Amino acid sequence: MHQTLKILAALTWYSGVVVLTIKSMTLFISAYTILPEVLRLSLLIIIGIVIGLIKANYLFNKLCFKNLQRIASLQNPKIWQFYRGRFFIFLASMILLGNYLSKIVEGSYPLMTTLAIIELSIATALLVSSRCFFSRSLD
Repeated sequence: MHQTLKILAALTWYSGVVVLTIKSMTLFISAYTILPEVLRLSLLIIIGIVIGLIKANYLFNKLCFKNLQRIASLQNPKIWQFYRGRFFIFLASMILLGNYLSKIVEGSYPLMTTLAIIELSIATALLVSSRCFFSRSLD
């Protein structure tokens, strides 16, 4: 059961990578229709990736390993325990907030690119930190 929980945690983690990458690229494309400057958008994308690398190193790696250690320590694991209950509440609120912010920023180049950078940085952090799911030290 522990391995199943780790797989479910990884699938949740990777679904965040996919969804946030798509959302950020959609925002960058929409921003490009407002101000078609490839160099500027390329720089903003690089900034989002760099911020994501920093987040992965200082926050997301630790969160991922901590959750995997928690899963490993469960005495009688249940299928829904691949994350804590408060994580699911946090995730739902972040999804709702992200959808709300996406609607608010429509048509505003600075707001769209800022939100795109935030979402790309989180997607990058999730992707880079996902290597924790393949660490042998937790098996």
